[in-house]
Amino acid sequence: MELLHTIYLIAITAEAMSGAIMGMRRGMDLFGICLLGTVTALGGGTARDLLLGHYPIGWIAHPEYLSFTIGAAIVTGFIARYLHRLRQVFLLVDGLGLVAFTVIGCDVAMGMGAHPTIVVFAGVITGIFGGLMRDVLCNEVPMVLQRELYATVALFTGVLYVGLLWLELNTAFATLTALGSGFLFRVLAMTFRWRLPDFNGKEIRGLD
Repeated sequence: MELLHTIYLIAITAEAMSGAIMGMRRGMDLFGICLLGTVTALGGGTARDLLLGHYPIGWIAHPEYLSFTIGAAIVTGFIARYLHRLRQVFLLVDGLGLVAFTVIGCDVAMGMGAHPTIVVFAGVITGIFGGLMRDVLCNEVPMVLQRELYATVALFTGVLYVGLLWLELNTAFATLTALGSGFLFRVLAMTFRWRLPDFNGKEIRGLD
């Protein structure tokens, strides 16, 4: 679907820039920020393809994706001082990227005839794994493992998309509905600071 492909290109560019910004905050050199940007943007799809045995891996079949991510990281290095003004825009594009990656991941798994559960799982992995790898490489607790509603949004989007297709609705309608609903969920979660319950260890300190 052309719309989804366009959103995907926007999403990997934005994710690459977010990875590059984190790399710069960690004092990485140009190679480091390019690597971190690429891992952030393409890590989810790579993990999905490896788990599903889907070859060639996306960025190997389409090397132009590397050009998008590396170029975005390099540009970020030169304009970083102005990007703090665009923080909200990046959060919105990141949310759009999350749901787009999820739907694309589901599509790949469905194309391989995977079980619906695996289809949803593949979508979630595609959506969240790049950011998880970015945070691990930067020695931070991954955002997806904290209270932020991120993986939950990906799961919701994947289940909705697969469910609509299971009802034999039009693919374009299912895609747009899943994208719109998932993005709205993410925006509402950010706006109203919706969180999952957390466990800070206070309850078990007495067991030491």
